Amino acid sequence: MALKQPFTACRLGWCIECHPAREEFEMAEQKRDYYEVLGIDKNADEAAIKKAYRALAKKYHPDMNPGDAEAEKKFKEASEAYAILSDPEKKRQYDQFGHAAFEGGAGGFGGFDFNSADFSDIFGDIFGDFFGGGRKSRGNSGPMKGANIRTSVRITFEEAVFGVDKEIELTLKDECKTCRGTGAKPGTSPETCQKCGGKGQVVFTQQSFFGTVRNVQTCPECNGTGKVVKEKCMDCHGSGYIASRKKIQVSIPAGIDNGQSVRIRDKGEPGMNGGPRGDLLVEVIVGRHPIFQRQDYNIYSTVPISYAVAALGGDVVVDTVDGKVLYEVKAGTQTDTKVRLKGKGVPTLRNKEVRGDHYVTLVVQTPERLSHEAKELLKQFDAVTGDSLNAAKNVQADKGETKDTKKKKFWK
Repeated sequence: MALKQPFTACRLGWCIECHPAREEFEMAEQKRDYYEVLGIDKNADEAAIKKAYRALAKKYHPDMNPGDAEAEKKFKEASEAYAILSDPEKKRQYDQFGHAAFEGGAGGFGGFDFNSADFSDIFGDIFGDFFGGGRKSRGNSGPMKGANIRTSVRITFEEAVFGVDKEIELTLKDECKTCRGTGAKPGTSPETCQKCGGKGQVVFTQQSFFGTVRNVQTCPECNGTGKVVKEKCMDCHGSGYIASRKKIQVSIPAGIDNGQSVRIRDKGEPGMNGGPRGDLLVEVIVGRHPIFQRQDYNIYSTVPISYAVAALGGDVVVDTVDGKVLYEVKAGTQTDTKVRLKGKGVPTLRNKEVRGDHYVTLVVQTPERLSHEAKELLKQFDAVTGDSLNAAKNVQADKGETKDTKKKKFWK
């Protein structure tokens, strides 16, 4: 089929309307834009493209979503977009011709082949996350700090405000005195691991959807130490450590909040190859208080006051974390009035001399049971302060209407 005369306004020498591969262009245009797939701008640089793809690959990888066909579809779509946009030449072709550049329809470019794409740079990290290794992970045969240990302790609201010393009991590991931490039987020594050659890591080559991926993982034989024990110590059974129950004093600072942790240095798991011990992290769980509530370094509570105190003013007793204090209520105080007791809140962690405030909500209480004498006095009080008890009757009287007259007018 011969080409039509080139369209003069077409920079390619032909336009999509006159090209013989028009149908292939239309099919290609049905695919999502690669920039849209990765969620990036067309001016995104190589680092932005890689960052966007890494996030999508981790989210939709089949190993993280087994049996999810939709996730697998999105994963392949994102991978195809990355394979094109991460290659400068393919990106240039895509920017010029769109999807048609890889559908065999524009300028003779061939279809897209995943095997030609290089994913080793990015998938070394991703597969390392999935399978417990990492392309850029370092050797483990040198000194390594021990793992941290986590535990928790319960304290009261007041203890959180002012601080407290607590004693906790937990199991800790100490160096075996028989083998001095080597794990080997006295008179013998650990040997160099034959599987990793003493490096603590082994290299695996994996065939994936994107080609060959080189993955570095911790050696399973020596667990990253580079050494193996042939004849184990009878006391520690080759671990190099003896576990025992110990009591530890924890100093909880004033102002600590629920869920925060106290770090105790060098009370965690023993290090490897001469490395330091890890730390002990003690999470603080603060119990609820029947009166007080806390927000940041401020304390909130509610105090009931009588109608007489609200109307005439007077002193009320307010409970605080420092004890009971007297507060003078102003005459005419309305219910839900909020007052501040400055410096009666929680001490700050950085400086216990600096404290938050205590906010008190005053709630006027209506008496539920009144004596006959009290009722009469209240009626007299109402009569001289506006006669609110007869306000509705007075309004009807002013209009010359009663309930009976209203009914008659309604049925007329």
